[in-house]
Amino acid sequence: MKKIVHFSSVHQRYDIRIFLKECVTLAQHGYDVTFVVADGLGNEVKQGVNIIDAGKPAGNRLARMFFSTKKVYRMASNLRADIYHFHDPELIHIGLKIKSKFPGSKVIFDSHENYADDISEKPYIPKYFRALIAAAYKYYEKKSIRKLDGIIAATPSINHHFCNAGAKSIDINNYPFVDELNFNSIEQHSKQYDIIYIGAISEIRGVSFLVDACALGSQKSMAIAGTFANKAIEEKLKTSMGWSCVDYFGQVNRETIAKLLSQSRVAAVTFLPAPNHIESQPNKMFEYMSAGLPIVASNFPLWKEIIEDNNCGICVNPESAKDISQALEQLLSNPNLMLEMGKNARQAVIEKYNWSSESNKLLKFYQSILAE
Repeated sequence: MKKIVHFSSVHQRYDIRIFLKECVTLAQHGYDVTFVVADGLGNEVKQGVNIIDAGKPAGNRLARMFFSTKKVYRMASNLRADIYHFHDPELIHIGLKIKSKFPGSKVIFDSHENYADDISEKPYIPKYFRALIAAAYKYYEKKSIRKLDGIIAATPSINHHFCNAGAKSIDINNYPFVDELNFNSIEQHSKQYDIIYIGAISEIRGVSFLVDACALGSQKSMAIAGTFANKAIEEKLKTSMGWSCVDYFGQVNRETIAKLLSQSRVAAVTFLPAPNHIESQPNKMFEYMSAGLPIVASNFPLWKEIIEDNNCGICVNPESAKDISQALEQLLSNPNLMLEMGKNARQAVIEKYNWSSESNKLLKFYQSILAE
């Protein structure tokens, strides 16, 4: 039995992509799978995956990058594996260190974002340093990845970036499980919320425009589940006229997400046009589709291809509360249109945007890496 070690100094132990999709899939197909995390919650075995805790995470980003990564490295390197699979850019040097220590082992970097673009938008990095740091990271990444055995990219765009850099790379998309969120059987007139947004609550994700849109035109009810990125965005949203239309649930589990989706008429994903968003494929967008909800989304070319070409929603200018409100009202005032688009969204997931197809790609990629 081949031994696999996934490790992360950032992500939660039940991370949807890492744990629920990748680790559980590998365990179900005969691999001995361990996931090393740093959350202070202790060790456990869940769904056939050994979860090993490297200890409570450090208190801030800088400390995490120095201390949590070291603890994760010590724990992961004590587990001699056939494949080491890591998930954070701050662990690239750890991946190279493991590759040097265990030349017979394979090391894979799972890139969830285009991190060079992501750095250029980080609000906690002073603006005058962002371009320099992004360029330095891009150089370091390009130099390092060729020494690894493979790259798994979360989108075709990220995969293209790594292929151009000369890496052995494949895209494994964050598509949903076909049946996990398919509980949308409540009649439209009985649903509690007009709109739902699930995910991180930040300025760059367009949530302030979305909340403002609730106060325009006819009044709309909205469910929001997620955590505020900072105090500033929390204060901004709570002083918006649209906040009176919002039921805020904070961070919720998968069961509550399914319940909220079933109680909502329309889903929204209106990220602002940051470099790291335009070619992204948000997990939540496909989960909304899986739940059979019509979607109001940002009018990026790729998103229009997914949403409008499948006739499952409306794409708008994410920086216009007026445009968002008009799209919402176009759907909410037409139950037949909502039903049709919701069915189209669900069918698109069944036919092409589902984890089953991506899991097969993951398994074949592992087989190819092990065969080298």
